Amino acid sequence: MTAAAQSTDNASRLFPARQAWSLPLNNELTAPPAMSGRYGYFPIEGDRLVAYDIEHGTLLWLIAATPTSQPAIGDGLVFVAEPAALTALHQDTGSVAWRVPFSEPLSVPLTWDHGWLIASTSSGTLLAFRAKDGGLLWRRDIEGGVRARPSLADDRIYVPTSNGRIVALRVDSGEVVWDRRIGGQPNEILALSDRLYVGSTDNYLYSLLAPSGEVAWRWPTGGDVIGLPVVDAQHVYFVSFDNVLRALNRKSGGQRWKRPLPLRPTRGPLRAGDALVVSGISRNALAYWLKDGTSAGDLPAGGELATMPYLLEGVSTPTLAVVTRDFADGTVLRALTRSYDPSATAVGPLPNPVMPPAVPGVSRPATAPETSAAPGATPATSPKTSKTPDGSTPPSLPTPSVR
Repeated sequence: MTAAAQSTDNASRLFPARQAWSLPLNNELTAPPAMSGRYGYFPIEGDRLVAYDIEHGTLLWLIAATPTSQPAIGDGLVFVAEPAALTALHQDTGSVAWRVPFSEPLSVPLTWDHGWLIASTSSGTLLAFRAKDGGLLWRRDIEGGVRARPSLADDRIYVPTSNGRIVALRVDSGEVVWDRRIGGQPNEILALSDRLYVGSTDNYLYSLLAPSGEVAWRWPTGGDVIGLPVVDAQHVYFVSFDNVLRALNRKSGGQRWKRPLPLRPTRGPLRAGDALVVSGISRNALAYWLKDGTSAGDLPAGGELATMPYLLEGVSTPTLAVVTRDFADGTVLRALTRSYDPSATAVGPLPNPVMPPAVPGVSRPATAPETSAAPGATPATSPKTSKTPDGSTPPSLPTPSVR
């Protein structure tokens, strides 16, 4: 499940971090990108969708598409809501797997989970599609409308509504299981098998029992709780508009620690191994250790983040992808990896070097020649030019630069 997914065990080795490479997108984003595994999918101006291998900063494909919101990813497909259709694209090629007519505007982005594709319309209707072929399975009207992206866990869908309720539905039929009102408008829900964790505009983080919707506990803050919380085995972590990062016990709600933030958060935290990454209105993201909330260092984003940072999955080196926007540099994709100190330095010439004896008949050059490649070494080659699905070379596409 996307909402409850945790990061790789070795991700704590990301800190302290440095920039590995940067990739100017040369285009403005028209919707937030979606990332999965080591790949990213970016809706850009000109009615296009471009895919990159984020680990290496290389282009995969570029197609004509008009996403109206952030795509969803699952089952080897990229799901795109367009003005007149829902479209599923193959992740590796960008070719169309299926397309169904769909002209209703969405209130929140599409949600994929274990073969289910969920669409929430601005008119307050929730629709469940079979992700592999786009077959519509059921639809249900939601009183008050859907305020944030629904979350799935086990056989349930949990829907946060604009009139301050959380509604639990059966995923196979859309039948209501329970309906619970809380004190404010709920945000996106972290849904687990036993508990739900959700922030609200009434300045509380709520923990609800998944079977019944009963409120197990709630914790007050000095501002609206924003974004999606994250968890580990013992604690739940979240941020609020009083500019504080908090850790609470998952079962009791007791506070383990809290940490004032030097930035205003604009999204929930990201768990990266033994640390949390917090981002907001700042040119840098910040990292804090899970155990006590002490600083793990700054992350050199290089600009204001345009979307949630993303920890790559299935890669040998822990890597964090960030997308920034800046008046001077435009929209840039950057990869951050661990900074290894001390850095390597070149060894200078030894004092008073002892020269080998001269060989009769052979004159020693006045200056050393340029170093040639080692015998048997493979000569450097130019990067392979990426192609679009129709075989053509994409126009004016960015290439990574190492800094």
